[in-house]
Amino acid sequence: MKKSTLVLVTKGLLDFMFYSGIITCLSVPCLFKLAGEYYKIFDTYYFPFTVIFMIAGVFALAILRELRLMFRTVIKEDPFVMSNVVSLKRMGFYAFIIAAAMAVKLFFVITPATLILVLVFIIAGLFSHVLSQVFDQAVAYKFENDLTI
Repeated sequence: MKKSTLVLVTKGLLDFMFYSGIITCLSVPCLFKLAGEYYKIFDTYYFPFTVIFMIAGVFALAILRELRLMFRTVIKEDPFVMSNVVSLKRMGFYAFIIAAAMAVKLFFVITPATLILVLVFIIAGLFSHVLSQVFDQAVAYKFENDLTI
């Protein structure tokens, strides 16, 4: 079956985000050092900001990795498998870690963007865990159906 343009574009976008995210994550120390020359806050809190954003970046990459793994099952047209349930649970856990890292940043500087990121990643974590339960049920139904046939 021919893959839709949407599927191919989404796969390309996930791949781009993953590989460019690796480069961005590795360059955080240099970028924050450069930003410190223009913004005092990055100079003042260089080390904690670097650690916080590196942690958030690594777990964001982990989420993208899980999405790429899940996307392979979409391309194979078999998304209701136990590995996707596990991936969704992991993504939820990773989202909570990112929310916690951003919450730690609030001890240094309180910004609306940071508050929004904390809220977004808490919601994403909850959504991933609920979706993992939905997928788990779908896998169970699929397994029962496969046994019936």
